[in-house]
Amino acid sequence: MTGAGLHYRVECADTHAHLFAVTLTIDRPAALQRVSLPVWIPGSYLVREFSKNLQDLGGSQGRRKLVATQLDKCTWEFACNPDKPLVLRWQVCAYDHSVRTAWLDADRGFFNGTSLFLQVDGQADSPHRIEVVAPAAGAEAARWSCATALRPQKVDRRGFGSYLAANYDELADSPFELGAFWSADFEVCGVPHRFVVAGAPASFDGARLVADTQAICETQMRFWHGERVGKRGGAKPPHDRYVFMLNAVDDGYGGLEHRHSTALICTRRDLPQLAAKKQPEGYVTLLGLISHEYFHTWNVKRMRPSEFERYDYGRENYTRMLWFFEGFTSYYDDLLLRRAGRVDDAGYLRLLNKTVNQVLQAPGRHVQSVAEASYDAWVKYYRQDEQTPNTTISYYTKGALVALCLDLTLRHEDQGSLDDVMRLLWTTGAGGPISEADVASALEQVGGRSFAGEIASWVHSTDELPLSDVLRAHGVATLDEPAQRAQALGLRVAEANGSVQVKMVLRGGAAERAGFSANDEWLGIELPAARGRAAQAWRITKLDDLSLYLGPAGKCTALVARDRRLLRLPLAVPASETTWRLFAHDAAALKRWMEAG
Repeated sequence: MTGAGLHYRVECADTHAHLFAVTLTIDRPAALQRVSLPVWIPGSYLVREFSKNLQDLGGSQGRRKLVATQLDKCTWEFACNPDKPLVLRWQVCAYDHSVRTAWLDADRGFFNGTSLFLQVDGQADSPHRIEVVAPAAGAEAARWSCATALRPQKVDRRGFGSYLAANYDELADSPFELGAFWSADFEVCGVPHRFVVAGAPASFDGARLVADTQAICETQMRFWHGERVGKRGGAKPPHDRYVFMLNAVDDGYGGLEHRHSTALICTRRDLPQLAAKKQPEGYVTLLGLISHEYFHTWNVKRMRPSEFERYDYGRENYTRMLWFFEGFTSYYDDLLLRRAGRVDDAGYLRLLNKTVNQVLQAPGRHVQSVAEASYDAWVKYYRQDEQTPNTTISYYTKGALVALCLDLTLRHEDQGSLDDVMRLLWTTGAGGPISEADVASALEQVGGRSFAGEIASWVHSTDELPLSDVLRAHGVATLDEPAQRAQALGLRVAEANGSVQVKMVLRGGAAERAGFSANDEWLGIELPAARGRAAQAWRITKLDDLSLYLGPAGKCTALVARDRRLLRLPLAVPASETTWRLFAHDAAALKRWMEAG
């Protein structure tokens, strides 16, 4: 490894211009050396065209300048002397706060390898050395540190210096956090972990975050490897280090998994607060995100779709298995919060209730199977628009409910649980690529029968899931409650500054039948004359106004503005639309499910 023939040097060239400068030295180039920048990042299934941020690419061999020949949108070629090192230089504009790309300003730096590092054709499996240079001297720059899960080769006390990656895949899978961030170290079953937080306010309770994260990680370690994980005679975890990188911002949420780390983003209001009697409601959501990304350490980063055995960074990589890798992870992220004691039964049921209603309130579940949704992620899930809920279903949410149905079916038949299936897949597949056939085989081994029918119905068709039946068998009943006004009408709206803006019109709902369209502004309603009352017209500023002005009337004329035209739409208001509420009716049965290991 110390003889790495590829050397990257990263500098903060201009924080005000958001520019990283990268130098790549190729000790043994080809005569026609090709290099390319990825078009996507594993874990986020969208072609993002990272090369749009690359500029000023040039090369040299000694004093000889070389000009790049561009072959396509993300590939370049240099004609050079193969007996001399080839030095390439370029800059990357880093102005994306998300976990998927790169950011640089005077306060913080962050980057994924897929955004900064050109891949050297023919040498992807060679060792790569990365040097990250501390920013120029200054009051703020002097406080900056560098954090990454890559193995250090020679670094200073702040983390700046040289790191080693075994190959390009490891380099691409290892983000870097730069800045004056908060940091804490802790252990999980003998494995060193680190949590770094950028942008935290003075009220941030870091000790609480670390304690809760440690409990979640320990629960997941035991889930996969048993109670003696990390102890003498016990199982050995698949990772020997792990880094959480959290960026706290005014508005944002998300995460991206890596083999030895994860990049997270949340709102500052969701962080745990010092001396708070009650933590923010969004803190549980943040813990769920932490749980989700850490579970990916096993399920998707090691145990992964067979189609992802080797990534092709230059194009879409298709799989129909995201319902398993993202959906099953979404099932366990909240369930393991409960087993880690971070939420109680009632809290878990609220989280599950939200997932159930998200699926039941999406007309697209009748249009697209969850396997099709997995395959179409590249063009649908990450490119959502006004018609998304009508044409597609989330492989996260419906995939989680498929996992729920399989788990509770196995338990009801007294044939183990989905926990046993996941662990069997891990051990038999040696934590490597798996296919749907492998999942089906593991279900059959644990369940003592074929689950081909369930997979065909629940995964590959648009059949409804037997949610009510499986939940009731495990102590959870469903109650029909009146739906919120927007859901009852078949709308998704934004209410701000005294205006009701229509964002989405759901298929088959009252609003669609009336002729509403996405991007309409709903201005008011008209009521015809009735016994003892003259005709009326009312301005509405929020949907709750309807209850006030409609009274018992079931019909009105909606006044909307569309492309500056005023329209009158005949609206029949539904008498009753309901949504599900989950509640525990058998505490003992629920406990057996919630606390099962």
